[in-house]
Amino acid sequence: MKHNNQELKTSSRFKNMSMQSILMLTFSVLSVLIILITGVLLYQRFSAISRQKEVASTQEMIGQTKEAMDDYLMRMRQISDTAYYNVVKENDFSNQMQTIHSGMNILYEGNKDDLASIAIYNNFGSLVLAEPVASQKEDPDVTNQEWYQQALSEMENIHFSTPHIQNLFDNGTMRYEWVISLARAVELNNSGESQLGVLLVDMDYYKISHMLEQLNSQSSKKYYYLCDSTGNIIYHPKQVQISKKIVPENNSAIVHYQEGVHDEYFQGAARKVLVSDISYTGWKLVGVIPAATFTQDTFQTGLFIALYVVLMAMVLVVINRMISLRISRPLQKLNASVMEYEAGAGAKPAIYLGGSTEIRHLGQSIQQSYEQIDQLMKEIILEHNERRKSELDVLQSQINPHFLYNTLESITWMIEGEENDRAVFMITQLAKLFRISLSKGRTIIPVADELQHAKSYMNIQKQRYKEAIAVTFEVEPALNQLCIVKLVLQPILENSLNYALKGLDDSGEIKVVGRLVAGDIVLTVTDNGIGIAPDEIDLLLTDRPEAHKKGSGVGLVNVHKRIQLFFGKEYGVTITSKLDEGTTVTIKIPAIPYTEENRQILEQGYNFGGEAMIEEQSQEAAHEK
Repeated sequence: MKHNNQELKTSSRFKNMSMQSILMLTFSVLSVLIILITGVLLYQRFSAISRQKEVASTQEMIGQTKEAMDDYLMRMRQISDTAYYNVVKENDFSNQMQTIHSGMNILYEGNKDDLASIAIYNNFGSLVLAEPVASQKEDPDVTNQEWYQQALSEMENIHFSTPHIQNLFDNGTMRYEWVISLARAVELNNSGESQLGVLLVDMDYYKISHMLEQLNSQSSKKYYYLCDSTGNIIYHPKQVQISKKIVPENNSAIVHYQEGVHDEYFQGAARKVLVSDISYTGWKLVGVIPAATFTQDTFQTGLFIALYVVLMAMVLVVINRMISLRISRPLQKLNASVMEYEAGAGAKPAIYLGGSTEIRHLGQSIQQSYEQIDQLMKEIILEHNERRKSELDVLQSQINPHFLYNTLESITWMIEGEENDRAVFMITQLAKLFRISLSKGRTIIPVADELQHAKSYMNIQKQRYKEAIAVTFEVEPALNQLCIVKLVLQPILENSLNYALKGLDDSGEIKVVGRLVAGDIVLTVTDNGIGIAPDEIDLLLTDRPEAHKKGSGVGLVNVHKRIQLFFGKEYGVTITSKLDEGTTVTIKIPAIPYTEENRQILEQGYNFGGEAMIEEQSQEAAHEK
């Protein structure tokens, strides 16, 4: 039930909205939905592109650094090869030490920016020679050092150590350099005998660390580090913190990663890990992109999309308004012309014919419909007026024969009683009465003529009643030249004479009073007769048979109907009466000056002011049909 009520409220709200508002709202909602969907799709697309670009940028940086590192390590390998194949292997250590020293010195001097030292050890761990020339520390225990053991255990390979402090030589500067040792097993020629030894090339660790420091300086969130094949860290921007276990790193798992891009979830956060293998060493160059890096890029993308959405919304609002106006404006003009036409103020305006083909066709259909309705209404009014005239003729025919019969009967009595003067007077008054009754076929006459008609009638009746009835007329002179329907007083006076004053001897009084009240003519006919019972008063102005037990069934109803036919339902006859005190019949009609123009307007079915009573009469005629 609540759902139905909500639907009704929603439907009511839409009914109260104009077409332009509905179109604007509909287009705006659709536009917002399209913009939002487009914005979400663009956001997802740009975010994906941003991630791809970030990954691609990182891969490019790793690739460039890898190439530089490969070149550097290749030079170190070439130095080792040159020292072994061109110096160590080509000379005899028993008698060519000076040549060997010279060759090693040249090799060192040519690459000293990248080297810490070059040294040769025999299979007992004893130093054979070193460049630059320096004294070896006491008992460095070379045989137990990792680089020495690896070189002898895997003689076919060149081995790279992790960064460590150079602790073999004392160069007198009290400085201890960080180096990466490149060690390999070599054959030492000593008087024709081959002896196993180890060639040690200590690379300056600064070169590698400097490459990675430059790489890490370009980003505040993502970082790069280098580890060996067992996961030992060679370089890390937070190497000290990691060594002290303040900052964790997932380097132990990196050794199992293949070269490429990997999604990783470490320490409760998602990140991307890019791994690249360094040639000849088994080292892995690792780039780490935390999710925060993508979030920052995504935030910037979101701002761009939000700006796009706002701008597009503003543009679409303007476009939607233009479209809604283009569609709704012809309909609004059509609706305005229809409302103006229906208001009917002054001349009928033309129906708007414009806009698209459909709207023009609709306007033409409405205009044709109104023209047909106007024509039908005119036909209905014409038919109604003809019917009204017929009804008036019928009512008039009910009055004249009735009164004429009574008057002629009275004249006959007078002639038979040889009351010739009275008979002449009655005939004279009857002639005046019929002159006004005929009125050249007119139904609307001046009040003065209606009063003269009533006086002639009463003069005739007084002769019949032998002056037993007293009649007075008190009518304001201002009423004389106003319009009235003829023969409205005579039936009322007749009813007073025949039914109200019947049985009274020399005491019957009738008083006719005319006043102008609030723009209306008010005529009252008051008698001092027997009165009417309250339950009969309401029936007197109807056509019901029980209303006429004491009357002719014609007089009052006749007058009441004729007045309303001309002036409307708010006018007509009202009756007030008290038993044994008398009755007052009141006639109320609008005060309209009597002119030929006004008379014709009223008799043609128009009210005073020139506006046709089309609506009321057509409704009545349609109802009657």
